[in-house]
Amino acid sequence: MRTHSFLTVLLWSSVFYVIHMTPSQKTTNKHSHSERITGLSENDGKTLHRTKRGWMWNQFFLLEEYTGPDTQYVGKLHTDQDKGDGNLKYILTGDGAGSLFIIDENTGDIHAAKKLDREEKSLYVLRAKAIDRKTGRQVEPESEFIIKIHDINDNEPKFTKDMYTASVPEMSGVGTSVIQVTATDADDANYGNSAKVVYSILQGQPYFSVDPETGIIKTALPDMSRENREQYQVVIQAKDMGGQMGGLSGTTTVNITLTDVNDNPPRFPQSSYQFSSPESAPPGTPLGRIKANDPDVGENAEIEYSISNGDGSDMFDIITDKDTQEGIITVKKRLDFENKVLYTLRVEATNTHPDPRFLQLGPFKDTALVKISVEDIDEPPVFSRPWYLIEVDEDAKEGSIIGQVVAQDPDVAKNAIKYSVDRHTDLDRIFNIYSGNGSLFLSKPLDREETPWHNITVIATEINNPKQSSQIPVFIRILDINDHAPEFANYYETFVCENAKAGQLIQTVSATDKDQPPRGHKFFFELVPEFAAHPNFSVVDNKDNTAGIMTRRNGYSRSKMSTYLLPIIIFDNDYPIQSSTGTLTIRVCACDSQGNMQSCSAEALLLPAGLSTGALVAILLCIIILLVLVVLFTALKRQRKKEPLIISKDDVRDNIVTYNDEGGGEEDTQAFDIGTLRNPEAREESKMRRDVIPETIFQIRRTAPLWENIDVQDFIHRRLKENDLDPAAPPYDSLATYAYEGNDSIANSLSSLESLTTEGNQDYDYLSDWGPRFKKLADMYGGEDSDRD
Repeated sequence: MRTHSFLTVLLWSSVFYVIHMTPSQKTTNKHSHSERITGLSENDGKTLHRTKRGWMWNQFFLLEEYTGPDTQYVGKLHTDQDKGDGNLKYILTGDGAGSLFIIDENTGDIHAAKKLDREEKSLYVLRAKAIDRKTGRQVEPESEFIIKIHDINDNEPKFTKDMYTASVPEMSGVGTSVIQVTATDADDANYGNSAKVVYSILQGQPYFSVDPETGIIKTALPDMSRENREQYQVVIQAKDMGGQMGGLSGTTTVNITLTDVNDNPPRFPQSSYQFSSPESAPPGTPLGRIKANDPDVGENAEIEYSISNGDGSDMFDIITDKDTQEGIITVKKRLDFENKVLYTLRVEATNTHPDPRFLQLGPFKDTALVKISVEDIDEPPVFSRPWYLIEVDEDAKEGSIIGQVVAQDPDVAKNAIKYSVDRHTDLDRIFNIYSGNGSLFLSKPLDREETPWHNITVIATEINNPKQSSQIPVFIRILDINDHAPEFANYYETFVCENAKAGQLIQTVSATDKDQPPRGHKFFFELVPEFAAHPNFSVVDNKDNTAGIMTRRNGYSRSKMSTYLLPIIIFDNDYPIQSSTGTLTIRVCACDSQGNMQSCSAEALLLPAGLSTGALVAILLCIIILLVLVVLFTALKRQRKKEPLIISKDDVRDNIVTYNDEGGGEEDTQAFDIGTLRNPEAREESKMRRDVIPETIFQIRRTAPLWENIDVQDFIHRRLKENDLDPAAPPYDSLATYAYEGNDSIANSLSSLESLTTEGNQDYDYLSDWGPRFKKLADMYGGEDSDRD
């Protein structure tokens, strides 16, 4: 019991000591009496006195995480105005007042109602006041005080990550930094050593170490090899209280990987390799794979293979498989067992990305010996040439030998060979071959002009093994001989003017020849011997494979001789000389002074020169048919009836076309489409008149089409002329309006509308004096005969 009283007195003594030493900065000037704060010590019952200008509140300190059975006592508020009669009431407000902190309103005792956590809130600011219960006024002004929570070591250090991942190159030196780990402690770093953290390594020695203050992990052993061990798991501990006994701790795991460096050269697992290849293997054929081992990974393990030397370096090649890092040996050239049966290669494997730091360890390459044996196989016959070219004259006789092909068995056995022609390349069976010696001969005659080249295929087959065969192309060129005579290049037919002069050129002729002499064509022209002294024409050789036909006299007469046939002999210059005779047709024609043909005969007037007989007959039949149609048209016209369809007293033969609108003349292109006048073909088709019987058998008269863009005035004048000269025009007046009015007529109006107001016959003889435009009217109205007509 005495021990309990001593602890209580000690607690209050320490509290009051702090109060005395830490005065508040908030004071009042209204009160000058003394404040008394009384402790509960039972031993001495001492009372502390201090004079001040009102009451003062100091800081209260409270331990966090209190676990006692009762509420934790914080302190006591008291004023000297309190006489102990219960008239004063203490009121507490601020952080946690009423919930965390409870005050006895009668005595001023403060208790902590709940367990406090400094990491959640380290201090609380409260305000206290004392009021008179009877009057309700404050006996002391409101004052502020602080309750500060003292920290205890109740939080262990925590790392920022539960697990770290790091890497460091292999072969790194001691002390190479790997990674830094960090742990934090939620306790108060300013109060004791609760938050002072120290790092240590629990797992991972002797390979790694950790700095106790910074948490930096470093390598602890030199030349750690990834090939020996790649993964390491290091456990780091963080302990507070400076690492002393009783401190709290936390751990984390760091997974460290050694990354690869090129510190290992490639090495062949064996010193020599043996491969074989058939001699028929084509270039590019793979024979086998070799591989040098490199414990490194990635680009540090990439290897390049090459052939450094050996007697087969020109026959074989080696390529690198980038996926498997293997060397593939392939055939580079054709092999021949009969020539060489064994080859030796020295293959070298080299790292493509060496690390200069490790070159002192030795060369990063290795070599191995590769032996390749060639296997013999039964090969097909081989021709002496890759192809054959044979030239033969086109007049070669059937059965004559034109050439020979040679093949032999490349094998040691030297089997016999037979020859044949692939008939798919010689469908006409022009050529044949002796199966024993490969001699080609003709089976049919040749014609260079029909086929100048023949491409055939010859097959060579082993007699003992027919499956072994080979083919060779044979190109046969047919050489030309002069077996065709030259002839005219075209069918020539010309004319000579009746007024031609002697020595005048009337035609130039040329020749062609199906043959192709090696020095080119050379033709000669002359008249046949019977016409060598032809009195009318002569042939002049131009020395360029052409000849000119010249006149030999002045003047020709169609009445005496309308056509001349001139035979001409054409020679070539090859051996044997070939010749032919061509006939040139010369017509006698009438020409103008410039020599232009006008007519040659009645047939020449109608037909162009050079038409065939069939064309002449067709044209003649067309002319006859047209003549028959004209006769029928004339006979039907005479038999047609003259009565009109409209029979009436009021029938007026004058057609008056009236327009109520006035145009703007030639300049007005909107009121009337002047393009119709410029394009006669755009006009509406001729329509049948309604006042006369339609003549369906008559053909509608077509006017000659005018050229495009003709002047309007010229067009109107032409139309007027056509109507004036048209014998089929109706015998009555017709008023036509044109866009161009023209000049005033000297005859004034010709309308017959005024004729009804005059009695008797009028005299129209004056129409004959007006010219050809009024000739039709003069014939119709100018005499008595017109009435009878």
